Order: sequence, then structure tokens, then C-alpha cells
Amino acid sequence: MRRRMDSIMKCTGLFRPLPTTYESELATKKQNSFPSMSFVCHSIWQGVRSSTVTSFTSIPPAEMFSLNRVELIGYQTQPLTLRQTPAGTSVVDLNLVVPYSFQNARGESLSGRSFHTVTVWGGMADVAGQYVKPGAQIFVSGRLQTDSWEDTQSGEKRSKTKVVALDMILLDPKDGQTDPPSDADVLLQCLNRAQVIGNVTRDPEIRTTTSGVSVLTLSVATNERWRDKASQESKERTEFHSVVIWGDLAKAVQHAVRKGQRVYVSGRVQTRTWETQAGQKRATTEIIADHVSLLGTRNTEILASVRTDASTAPSPAEPEPALVAAAAIPSVKYESEIKPEDLPF
Repeated sequence: MRRRMDSIMKCTGLFRPLPTTYESELATKKQNSFPSMSFVCHSIWQGVRSSTVTSFTSIPPAEMFSLNRVELIGYQTQPLTLRQTPAGTSVVDLNLVVPYSFQNARGESLSGRSFHTVTVWGGMADVAGQYVKPGAQIFVSGRLQTDSWEDTQSGEKRSKTKVVALDMILLDPKDGQTDPPSDADVLLQCLNRAQVIGNVTRDPEIRTTTSGVSVLTLSVATNERWRDKASQESKERTEFHSVVIWGDLAKAVQHAVRKGQRVYVSGRVQTRTWETQAGQKRATTEIIADHVSLLGTRNTEILASVRTDASTAPSPAEPEPALVAAAAIPSVKYESEIKPEDLPF
């Protein structure tokens, strides 16, 4: 039966290694409550039998509609150490380096490298521990998570932001990486993209650098909810994202955005380090935004395309397409290449 389900999932494009058990609250939380393999197989089986699209999860309440996603393509910097939780769940930390190149608010071209810690759980951790070697190129999609604790020596509050992986793709071919082509630097860029939909936690305040460039820091909150498998209790966690905005975009945000409004933000993830007066190193992770959208507002540009009744007549701004003679349309034979006897059930 398991072999049949694997074949079905491969044919339908839904094959994805999922953990089959979650033995602790920590594993359930980190895996973001993925459905069990038996539920996925049952859903796909019912969908194949009825030839309908099967929904895997119910629609969540409106207050859960927030987004916290980050996507990276980078290179592993060091050997991995696979660990096990007391409940037996595998976990490993990737350390990815992502080269970047961009233009700042003054039009200057900047390049460098950013470093990211990515925590991988369950079956994906086992795969990473077996196949990911130093220098391997990897795609990771996940969510930003900030862990906070109190320093036992100084008593100060400390925090570290990392990526908790939800998807991982190993990008290197089986026979190893190829040599880069000449004069193709634009094609060799990696990926560092964060996307957040959440509520602004305070009114933005704009500043001006000594060189006269405007800069603004925006705090955006996103929420994550899940159900604890052991206690069946609903859990909730709120992430606060520090968003840095430069130039004319900073001026527009300062003018229009206020506390409590919902915004969409996209940009790159950057960790900035500094040293305290006591000589201790500190770090903070920020989203350097290149796009900000104010959500839940009316847009006058789309009014002509929106209909409030059930009429299907086109609006004056949308002329009817010209009719094409039926004879000009060639007949198409809709035949499937898959025969019923080839199906694995």
C-alpha cells in the first residue's frame, strides 16, 4: 500500500517526504503541524477515486491570515552535526552563505556575503545529515523565528533569529557542481528573499543619515498558531520583524503607514553585528525592504473592473473580444497518454 501511495503521489506531483510521527510538543511546533502521512495518502486516494480536488486543511479564521516566509539559495559552509531530541526527533542546523549584489539608496553598487542559520527538523534533517556536505548548494524555504533567553553571567536578555525550514531542495547534480561559464555573473546570483504580511506595532519614525539619505525602521508582527498533539491545546506565537526601509520608500511609509495597519513587506534578510561598550558582540537580524504595500485599502484604479452584481456583461472599459468563426478553430482530440491499466491501483 505504501508503494502504491508513493507512486500516486509522484504521478500527481504531490510527493514530498513528510514525518510520520511527532512524539513531542517541540517537534510538533517546529514542524508547523504538517499532516500525517496516512492523512495525506487517504486524501490523495479519495481525490483520485472521485476525480476532484481534495482540500488538506480547513480555512483558518481571518485573524490567522499573516505571512512569515523566507527563501534562500546558498552554500553550506561547514560539516553538519545531526542531533536527536529526547523524543527521538532528528534536528540539524545548516549554516548557509549567500553572496549578494545590489544598489543602495544612493545608487552605489554593493556586494558581499550574508550568513544564515537554518534549523531543519525530522525527515528533512535526516536527508541533510546524509547528503549535505560543505560547499553544497541548497534551496531552503521556511519562516523567521527569534529565540530569546537570559544570559546567566550578565543577566542581560539575549536573542537570535534563525530560519526554521519548511522545505529543502538539494541543488547539486549527482556528478558534482559544474564550472561557472564566463561572462555570466548575472546568472550566478543566489536568492535571499523574505516576505511578511502582518500588523504594524508602532508609528514609524524616519531619520536622516549624515549623507542626507532617509531611513526608517518599521516593526511588523506576525502570528503563528498550532495545536499541540499531546494536550490538543491551541498554541500561539508572535514574531516581531524589524524592517529597515531607505530612500523615497521610507518617506512614503512615514507619510501613510500608522500603528495597527496591515502591510506586506518583501526584501532581503540581513544580520547586523556591533560591539557594546563592555566589548561584548551583539547581532540583530533585519529585513531590508525594497517593497511595501498597504493592505486592506481601496484602490481607485480597479473600480472599473469590479462588479457588485451577478451580471456577466462587460463594462465599458472592457470591450467584448472579436468573435472567431467556428470553422477557423481546429478540432482537438483530447486523449490521455495514461492508460487505465497503467495506474498503480
